[in-house]
Amino acid sequence: MKFSEAWLREWVNPALDSRQLAEQLTMAGLEVDAIEPVAAEFRDVVVAEVLSVEPHPDADKLRVCQVAAGAAEPLQIVCGAPNVRAGMKAPLARVGGRIGEMTLKQAKLRGVDSHGMLCSARELGLSDEHQGLMALPADAPVGADLRDYLGLNDVSIEVDLTPNRGDCLGIEGLAREVGALTSTDVTAPEIEETPPAVADSLVVDVKEPQACPRYLGRVIRAVDTTAATPLWMQEKLRRSGLRSLGPVVYVTNYVLLELGQPMHAFDLARINGGIEVRYPRAGEQLVLLDDRCIEPGDDTLLICDQERPLALAGIMGGRDSAISADTCDLFLEVACFTPTAIAGKARAYGLNTDSAHRFERGVDPALQALAMARATELLLQIVGGRAGPVSEAFSEAHLPPRADIRLRRERIRRLLGFAPDDPAIVDMLTRLGADIRVDGQGWRVRPPSYRYDLAIEADLIEEVGRIFGYDNLPSANNRGALIMRPVPETKTPLQRVHSLLVDRCYHEAITYSFVDAAQ
Repeated sequence: MKFSEAWLREWVNPALDSRQLAEQLTMAGLEVDAIEPVAAEFRDVVVAEVLSVEPHPDADKLRVCQVAAGAAEPLQIVCGAPNVRAGMKAPLARVGGRIGEMTLKQAKLRGVDSHGMLCSARELGLSDEHQGLMALPADAPVGADLRDYLGLNDVSIEVDLTPNRGDCLGIEGLAREVGALTSTDVTAPEIEETPPAVADSLVVDVKEPQACPRYLGRVIRAVDTTAATPLWMQEKLRRSGLRSLGPVVYVTNYVLLELGQPMHAFDLARINGGIEVRYPRAGEQLVLLDDRCIEPGDDTLLICDQERPLALAGIMGGRDSAISADTCDLFLEVACFTPTAIAGKARAYGLNTDSAHRFERGVDPALQALAMARATELLLQIVGGRAGPVSEAFSEAHLPPRADIRLRRERIRRLLGFAPDDPAIVDMLTRLGADIRVDGQGWRVRPPSYRYDLAIEADLIEEVGRIFGYDNLPSANNRGALIMRPVPETKTPLQRVHSLLVDRCYHEAITYSFVDAAQ
């Protein structure tokens, strides 16, 4: 799991620097593999606006631009980027500024003075894109320092999670963990439910509720899939190691990283009838988004319409129902698939997707409605449209059980060698999302729905030790009671007899217990 530290601090902001935060996570079992800056080293790079573009008198591929960069007079910049145009805003490295080891100097390009350099995203270490200048939003303030404007004084932190910690495969889960470790309150963004603006919906029929206990779908009409994705969203995904194509995929990936809930969007015009969640029928085939045609196995769960498969459930969508630039209406799905229904299926088809990675470890079965509200809210802000009502198929009987676990004070002391005071224990488990009730010698604890790994008392004691800090547990010498047993002087110990026989050149034979004594 790779994430932007600045994004995490929007949720929880402990009084720790990056290194201290990484050490705290590592000591709690979320091992930090790397901390990397989100941009290359540069200074004196500002937001600039291209005022005019003229051909270069002696070079067909160069343009002479007049650029406003916050100074009193426009600067003349010679630029060879194919996308430069009047009115666009782009990064400008001014004379005297630095990009990596290079210091910008005033230069002449084919006889024309150039007072700086308009930059691409790759030149600034922000992307591998180098086909042209990095286009900035129209409302970017001219003359503003680019590092401050984009919040580039940030790092990407990569955490190596063990398979049992699927709850930390999202910013929300990581924030909850950091909040518990540092006793810092977590502030989640306000997510508002979008009321239906149209009555359109699709019937959802889950034929395998044991594999998919909850499925939500929503029609959104009149969207603009060519709309520009906000730079803040692009940057958060880039710093978390994801790049997307199109605003709809940006939004579903954003919810994936923010809440840890995979989602998928279909082109509504390419769906025939309602939605079925089922296993394949004989001879059915599916062309995936990577253009591979597969024949799903009998144990592979599918998302289908009334005629054909549309996607591998929880793994990858199909090409024939994918969102494109021509999409006007879409169907947004969010589901809870059980880990056993998805485990191993992606690998069987040579796939490794972020969605399958999360479902194999367990996605919170109570998260789907919140994820649908969040995705709808973001989509309407970016691509517009009108949302319909949410269709839901739900089987409570097939949700993972949440049984109370008895937690005893003396058991904590016995396993850890130490027990924090009662308020500290309650605070730790409450911050992790557990419901706690006092019960005689300890508590009755009901784990949150997103913690599949908490099943027995020892699991809870491990959480207490982990959150308290193994390095904070008091150290003490081991002690044990010694009992002096009487040794009668009239009896010779067996070991003495062994030693006497060996002294007389006898050899001891040690045989297996299952050898016949007569032999």
